[in-house]
Amino acid sequence: MVSTSKFKGRNMETGLVLLIPILHLLLLVMCPQGIEGRDFTDRRIRAKTDGDNGHETTHHDHAHHAHTSSHMHHMDHSLMIFFTLKDLKLGKTMAIYFPKRNPSKSPHLLPRVEAELFPFSSKQLHHLLQVFSFSQDSPQAKAMEDTLRQCETEPIKGEIKSCATSLESMLDFARSIFGLDNTFSVVSTTHLTNSSTHFQNYTILEEPKEVLAPKMVACHTMPYPYAVFYCHSQESMNKVYKVSLGGEDGDRVDAVAVCHLDTSQWSPNHASFQVLRIKPGSSPVCHFFPADNLVWVPTSTSV
Repeated sequence: MVSTSKFKGRNMETGLVLLIPILHLLLLVMCPQGIEGRDFTDRRIRAKTDGDNGHETTHHDHAHHAHTSSHMHHMDHSLMIFFTLKDLKLGKTMAIYFPKRNPSKSPHLLPRVEAELFPFSSKQLHHLLQVFSFSQDSPQAKAMEDTLRQCETEPIKGEIKSCATSLESMLDFARSIFGLDNTFSVVSTTHLTNSSTHFQNYTILEEPKEVLAPKMVACHTMPYPYAVFYCHSQESMNKVYKVSLGGEDGDRVDAVAVCHLDTSQWSPNHASFQVLRIKPGSSPVCHFFPADNLVWVPTSTSV
């Protein structure tokens, strides 16, 4: 589990100097794949896992109906990250999808001065495709178009969102949520072994530990030629957990999971409802974070 870097809102430049090497390490650990090698559908699905307007349909699996039903047998494995709050207990076994990515193909997180050289706007998509040498009908062009559209879509009720194209913009957004005078740190999923298995049954090995965070900012990677994070925070109640998992093949994962207690504003088409077979607002929805996503929490909380 990665738990890093305290950032003081008032001391932007000092905090940034301290954070750059840490975030560089985080990006190596997170292993996002480059735009030309990505499964674009999977990346779109994971982009807004935390309860959105439906232009993003989210994460992985749920287990309470997993092992025997044909429903799960035919489910896209990349959706197998969802579960319910009652599943979060010692000894519970769930089928979970954890993507493994090659760090050598990772897009770079640009400094703000470089990111601002590229217009991050769907109106400029034609120009951007020329800049990055992608044809208009290519998978890369479709992925870029989807990312820009999701970033420009209005947030749902109670949600504050921003697409971060640089480390500085990500920190600025987190600071706007937590307050200028508050510090915050980041947690993410960590793979403790080098298993190449993407999808298997995992068992919770220890009692899950709640990160007592009154506020949180979730940042999801998006498909783009350079690193872009869809960051958002919600007014509704959320719980953050650290979960120790053991896979059938011996894989060990220190995973970050978030449970959303109020899903009443989510789109009925949200993938979690299809996986869990529930309706908006009927039950909390939890999901595991892939290793290339970040969760920011106040440093005064138990991390």
